[in-house]
Amino acid sequence: MELSDILALLDRFDASTAGSMKLRLGDLRLELNKAAAPAAMSPAAAVPAAATAPVPAAAAAETQPEGTTVKAPLVGTFYAASAPGEAPFVSVGDTVKKGQTLCVLEAMKMMSEVPAPADCVILEVLAKDGDLVGFDAPLFQIREL
Repeated sequence: MELSDILALLDRFDASTAGSMKLRLGDLRLELNKAAAPAAMSPAAAVPAAATAPVPAAAAAETQPEGTTVKAPLVGTFYAASAPGEAPFVSVGDTVKKGQTLCVLEAMKMMSEVPAPADCVILEVLAKDGDLVGFDAPLFQIREL
C-alpha cells in the first residue's frame, strides 16, 4: 500500500461517520479511532491560554490572505510542470483564463489537472513541486478578474 493510498484512506475515514476502523493487508496493520479523550493529550501538547485569546478584528483582517484560495480536489503529489525540467504551468503574477491548467496532481499513477476556477491573476503558489498534498490543501492564492 502506497503512502498516497493511506492518506486517501485517512481522508475518507475522517469524512465518514465511522468511529473506528481496523485494516490488515498482509503485514500492514492499520487501526484508526476517532474517539480520543481530551485527557489523553500530553501536557506538552496543550495549547497555551494566550494562544486561544480572541484576535481583534483589525488584526484578523491583516492576517486574512488576499484573494481566493485554490484548494486540492484530491490527495496526491503536486506537480507545477508537465515534466521535470519544464517550465511551470503558472508563476506568480501570471494572468490565466478560466479552465487553464494551474498544476497536476498525481494519485495512484493517475494525473489530474487542476484548472483555474475563473479568469485570475496568480498571487502566490502555496505548494512546492513534488509535495504530497491532502484533500482541500491550499495550492494557489489567486485574485479573480
